[in-house]
Amino acid sequence: MKAIVCWILLGIVSTVGLGLQYVPSKSATSEQKRNEPNVLFIVVDDLRTDLGCYGDSLAHTPNIDKLARTGVVFDRAYCQQAVCAPSRASMLTGLRPDSLRVWDLNTPIRTHLANVVTLPQYFKQQGYVTQCIGKIFHDPADHQDAQSWSVPEQLHITDDAGGKYVLPENIRNGGKGFWKAAPTERAEVPDSAYVDGRVALAAVRALEKLRTQPFFLAVGFRRPHLPFSAPERHWKFHKPEQFAIRSNEQLPMGAPVYAGHESSELRGYTDVPPKDDLSDAMKQQLRHGYYASTSYVDAQVGLVLQKIRQLGLASNTIVVLVSDHGFHLGEQGLWTKTSNYELDVRVPLIVSAPAQKARGKHTKALVELIDLFPTLTDLCQIPTPKQIQGKSFKKLVDNPGLTHRSSAISQFPRPWTYKKNPELIGYSIRNQRFRYTEWRRYQDGNVAASELYDLEHEPIERTNLSGQSAYRNILKDMSQALHNEIPAKPAPLQRASR
Repeated sequence: MKAIVCWILLGIVSTVGLGLQYVPSKSATSEQKRNEPNVLFIVVDDLRTDLGCYGDSLAHTPNIDKLARTGVVFDRAYCQQAVCAPSRASMLTGLRPDSLRVWDLNTPIRTHLANVVTLPQYFKQQGYVTQCIGKIFHDPADHQDAQSWSVPEQLHITDDAGGKYVLPENIRNGGKGFWKAAPTERAEVPDSAYVDGRVALAAVRALEKLRTQPFFLAVGFRRPHLPFSAPERHWKFHKPEQFAIRSNEQLPMGAPVYAGHESSELRGYTDVPPKDDLSDAMKQQLRHGYYASTSYVDAQVGLVLQKIRQLGLASNTIVVLVSDHGFHLGEQGLWTKTSNYELDVRVPLIVSAPAQKARGKHTKALVELIDLFPTLTDLCQIPTPKQIQGKSFKKLVDNPGLTHRSSAISQFPRPWTYKKNPELIGYSIRNQRFRYTEWRRYQDGNVAASELYDLEHEPIERTNLSGQSAYRNILKDMSQALHNEIPAKPAPLQRASR
């Protein structure tokens, strides 16, 4: 109980302290002087489209659903690589992983492109006050890329036990290593006992200080990333029996074995078998925990959005809610992320802009997360840097029935935990109906294996069609489209000077 009380007090202290973060200039008045729209950029870790606004009847996400009613919901938004660091690096620079050479969790974003300009950094150069609360970048060298922000980062929690748990046993065991403790936790505590509750309160306090000048406020929530820790009230929205065991728990037929993985991110937690299949009870507990964590984050998003409305900022603030990648909950025999399959690379994305013509609409247009950078500069009517590889989808905000891209591209290396260079990189291209993945050898670019899936008939990939003659022309066309976008062997980039 003492540990729980300490966390509650820490939440209160951390949010009170935020009043000292940023002091507006003396020339600012109680009303925003300039006409530039503000940007509230919300990133949710490991969130897939299990949301009410995406048609999930189990989800309890009233606040995100309310946001969706004010903006456009992107049904086919895709990340560049389904794991934190590379995905966030691409999203926040508008560059593909091969251009950044960021394919793992340990390569700092500026290793190969020392002078790359990030999305918040560019807004800072344009006169915006930029602030980061929670996890936005995933960078082992400089946690949140200090040069991107006007003020120091706040509440960036990586892998310390105190950021994940409140129960004493879990804190104690979690301090022994990255895993070592329970994969789920439920406790009778207020939302601020866990880090995301403190992030939300910090964002609320920051908005009070930022309201007088154009701002780019990035707010990053950790849940529903493992461990699935959430206050008890969020667990009570569902019952374990609602999470029935699913039938599609094997890798697609005909897929190369390296297209899947061993779900190693989950395997080190207490009571999770290191190799064997999970028990039905464990699967239900994990799925329940994921939904509880999602509900918990939804409540925190609601606090931030409510503050935007209370301060009268809604009429001049662009709101983006996005995840860095999707997630597997046992489908295809996989847990967590790190594949090229639809459940991992497809992400929720909602954009709400003050002057947009379409509200509460969905779009089937294909978009990529590298498109967010130029879209936001376009919406804010500031020039877009020439080096950006993304493409603005501003037109979809007003007319979601339009098209945008003919395809979206994602990728992933194998083995995932490589030392110097990967052996393979799987490049995956998705059009309106099919997904084609080409596994290329890193050293020479030769194709080791390929996959082709008809997502119209199998929304979750089950049968690799690449060897079937009836699909030969489709495979050929998609392979050519992929090669047009991603050459067989990436051109080398000069390493940044130290």
